[in-house]
Amino acid sequence: MQGRIRESIQESTRLLPVACPVYAFAMVSFKEQNGLFLKPRLKRLQQVQAEIFRQLQLLIPGQVAFHDSFVSRVKGSPLLRLDILERHPYTHFLRLTYQFENGKEPELAPDAHIRMYQDARLAEVTSFNPDQGCRRTAHPWYPPRQLFQRTWRQNLVLDKWLGYLIQQGHNVATMHAVSDCIHEITAVKIPVPVG
Repeated sequence: MQGRIRESIQESTRLLPVACPVYAFAMVSFKEQNGLFLKPRLKRLQQVQAEIFRQLQLLIPGQVAFHDSFVSRVKGSPLLRLDILERHPYTHFLRLTYQFENGKEPELAPDAHIRMYQDARLAEVTSFNPDQGCRRTAHPWYPPRQLFQRTWRQNLVLDKWLGYLIQQGHNVATMHAVSDCIHEITAVKIPVPVG
């Protein structure tokens, strides 16, 4: 097992620019490449959600108690936006998206809505849809297997995207507080089909 991890680290560091320190990639998950083809199991889903929580901790600055909106600018990457939509004693509800400047109105994609459970140290994506509050995605009559598979796929996508963001250089140091929230910006939403 340790040999596989060591080989994964060596393989990923060969692809990096020389200026990147090697120790930064020990924090990124090295899950199996074909994770989408693994059979979804509750234990695996919880492991993915724990990894998502850990990766979010690498992105969210300590100023989160004082500000609601953050942006991260990294060379060669679109503007990354993070909004805190709700705060509760043990739960935070976040919105994480890229903001593409395309003419007059910015475009937001992939627009992930994430719920973080501070006490359980888990995080899950609730939707990749900007209108997630207006659409029913679960009901007792819906088939549970399909709901679980959709949740599995969405959380794997978020895990891969967060790993990509960290590899690009987005981190606590690049996140800066801003005054405008995503919902205050008139934006064109780009639909990203996931699940």
